[in-house]
Amino acid sequence: MNAKELQDKTPDELKDQLATLKKEAFNLRFQQATSQLENTARMRNVRRDVARVKTVLNQKAAAAATEQGA
Repeated sequence: MNAKELQDKTPDELKDQLATLKKEAFNLRFQQATSQLENTARMRNVRRDVARVKTVLNQKAAAAATEQGA
């Protein structure tokens, strides 16, 4: 997933994506705690994807705020 793909999505789609990623991060943490996690790099990727989604959401919110203010 890259930022370009995320910018094409609506805020509602981004919020759904964020919820899915957070659930996945929770499951990965749980697997790590029980020593069942095989791909430890996936945790890093999920964390970064969450950050990307949040960044794009904040950019869209800021753009909407400046449009209303103008």
